[in-house]
Amino acid sequence: MTLLDFARGPALSFAYAVFVFGVAWRLVSLLLLPRNKELSQAKPGAPSVFSAAVLGFVRHLWPQKAYLRGTLFATLNGYVFHLGLAIIVFGLAQHILVFQSLFGINWPNLPSSLISVAAVVTLASLVVALVRRLTSPVLRLISTGNDYIAWFVTTLPVITGLLAVSHLGAPYETLLAIHILSIALLLIVFPFGKLMHAFLVFLTRTGTGIFYARRGAEI
Repeated sequence: MTLLDFARGPALSFAYAVFVFGVAWRLVSLLLLPRNKELSQAKPGAPSVFSAAVLGFVRHLWPQKAYLRGTLFATLNGYVFHLGLAIIVFGLAQHILVFQSLFGINWPNLPSSLISVAAVVTLASLVVALVRRLTSPVLRLISTGNDYIAWFVTTLPVITGLLAVSHLGAPYETLLAIHILSIALLLIVFPFGKLMHAFLVFLTRTGTGIFYARRGAEI
């Protein structure tokens, strides 16, 4: 078995299984936590649960005005690499073929030149995020190994993907195998660290919106 066969076969299959069961375990364990029954009456004029959930999520997509000046750069940079990652994952033709093999659905791909630009911009944005974390006294103080692991496993597939597309450093089959293994590593780590926020953000922000809207607080 070649490295590419191993990456495409056992490694990726194991990573898929860990990802699916890990995410399901985290979500189910969170949703099954005991909760206190809500005994208070909703404030007059409080929005419905659905409206409060949507408003709570949308409201936190952008910092409040009082904090905007100090967080604008970090917010914009966060949107840059999140959007860039989405373009890479869902816009590259080869990635779409993977989704088609898994779920039986596909969609039009984006031009490879646009994907390459998005990958370079995303990588630069991720590096900026790391430098900011390392140079900011506050961020450096509150950062843990979990933050750096999340950054590493997110950045590695971008780097290896660029190397594979550019045929730099090794034969293409080797570069492709390394790229697939980096994705497998990302999938394995995903459910057990801060990358899980990709799912949990919907629960936390909507839950916060419902909680405060019921009490008449501004969402």
